Parts: sequence; structure tokens; C-alpha cells
Amino acid sequence: MVTTVNEHIIETTPTSGVHTSSAETSFLPLSLCLTLLRDLETLIEVVAEQLCGEDKKWNLIALTEAAKVCVRLAVFRTTGYKMLLQGGETENLEHSDDLSPPGNMGHLRKPIQNQGLGVSLPQGLNSWNLEGRAMSALSSFGQNARMVSEPTWLRRVQQQQAILEPPANIIRNPSLSTFLSEKGIRGGLFVTGETMFVLRPLIYVLLVRKYGTRSWFPWFISLAVDLIGNSMLSATTMSQDNRKDQHFQFSKSEKDELKRRKLLWVLYLMRDPFFSKYTRRRLESTQKTVEPVPIVGFFAEKLIELLIGAQTRYTYMSGS
Repeated sequence: MVTTVNEHIIETTPTSGVHTSSAETSFLPLSLCLTLLRDLETLIEVVAEQLCGEDKKWNLIALTEAAKVCVRLAVFRTTGYKMLLQGGETENLEHSDDLSPPGNMGHLRKPIQNQGLGVSLPQGLNSWNLEGRAMSALSSFGQNARMVSEPTWLRRVQQQQAILEPPANIIRNPSLSTFLSEKGIRGGLFVTGETMFVLRPLIYVLLVRKYGTRSWFPWFISLAVDLIGNSMLSATTMSQDNRKDQHFQFSKSEKDELKRRKLLWVLYLMRDPFFSKYTRRRLESTQKTVEPVPIVGFFAEKLIELLIGAQTRYTYMSGS
């Protein structure tokens, strides 16, 4: 946890003269809370089992999952209803429609205003060109001279004002009604699918708390929520492919996130009662088969012991 907080401080330290939007400043602490909750949930489960017993531990696990649901829904709202990457722990910054057409060369003629001398430089200027090198050296000299001529106290005041003053144009995230009105039916499917993905672990824990781990009802309901939510997201993708509409697209990181969520379905093989009735028997038969092999049998035995031990912890097999 200390390492997580330390990395967060290092990665989010603002540079001088760079302003962050309100969405960014509100998103990062929430993502940090999610990471800390994931680091704490196994400890909470172990302590709850030691203090409250096997049956009562699900109360604290449910509280932990409820806290994660609230934080993830807050992240989902503050990021403008973008897909939650890694369950909301990674900020979704990619935009599928940010790339300009390859034939558009108009940006090369866009001037860049230099802050040191007020000289406008073409954006596509070749740095090896004699004129370009001269202009670059002149602007660097003017910037250095300006920094030397200004007193230290004045530069400190300007830096403090640059940090405290808000940017002129702050991009505000759309509300839910605005998002749904812009995206239409596909936007509604997307929001519903993401909400079901967020709520699925809490639903599973509440059902296990009521019916127990030996009941098939929580297992099937959790799988159904996963399948329905993923089907809604897939329907959004299929509709945009059929209509060739660029208004609602998934970025590369979002497509990778969908693949990651599908891979998490393998954890259903490790959850009771499926594990007790099928998976464990298959693992034990495999162990007996490879046991006569000197090296393979030894490592297979240790691996199966680790899998059986990890399966007893909900947090290791939750996929949340």
C-alpha cells in the first residue's frame, strides 16, 4: 500500500505551467482508492474469517464490494461515462476519433507562438534547415535572457499564479442524460453493460451470503450477469460495424479490456460449487496421473496444492 501511494505521488506530480482538468484531478484519487481497496480486500477477508467465522465473513466482504461499487460508479461518472479499464484503476485517455486523416497536411502550416520572443514558427519546420536552426537558437537565447533578467521572486510569483489560476477553457464531462441523448440506444446499452459489470461482484457476494457457497444459484446468476452485460457491449460493437457509424467507437485499450473481461470467465471454473464437483476432481486425477514422473509429478503436486489453497479465498477468484 505504501508503494502504491508512493507511485501515485510520483506519477501525478504536476509539472510547472501544466494545468489539469477537474476530471483528471477527481479521477486519480478515486483510482487510487480502488487500488488500495484491492490491496486490502484479502486482508479484510482473512481477518473477518478469524474474528467472525466462515459464514459471517461475507458481511465484511459485502461491505468491501459495496465500497468498490460506489467508487467505480463515481469514476464512471467523472470520466464522462467511458469504459472502466482494469476495473477503474487505469485512466481511460484514448479516443478513437482523435486521429486526423492521413492526407490532411494543414497542421504543418499552423504557427506555434513562442513564449520567449513572440516569434511564430511553422509547426512542420525542418530543424536541420539553416533558417530553422537559426530561429530555434534565437528563441532559446531570448528565453534564457528573459529568465535571467527577471528576479527570482517574480518568477516564483508567476509560477504560483500559474498553478493557482484555473485554465481558461475547462472541458466538462457530459451528464448521463446528455450522454444518452448523444449516443442513443447504443449509449444506453453501453451504460447498462458497464453498470452490470460493476454490480456483478456485489450481487454474487450478497447471494453467497444468503444461500451459501454450495448453492448453484449465486454461481448461475453471476454468470448470467456477466454474459448479459458483455452481450450488451458486443451489441454496441456489432451495431457500429453494421451501420459504419463513427459516432460511437471503442478504442484499442477498450477492446483489450473487453478481451480481459472474457478471460476472467475462466475463474468460474474455480468457484464453488463448480470447483468442488468438477474442477477439483479433474485436478486430483491429473495429479495421480503425473505423480510417477519424477520432476513433473513433484511440480504438478505443488501447483495443484497452490490452486486448491487459493480457491478457498474469495478475493483470489473474484475477478473484481
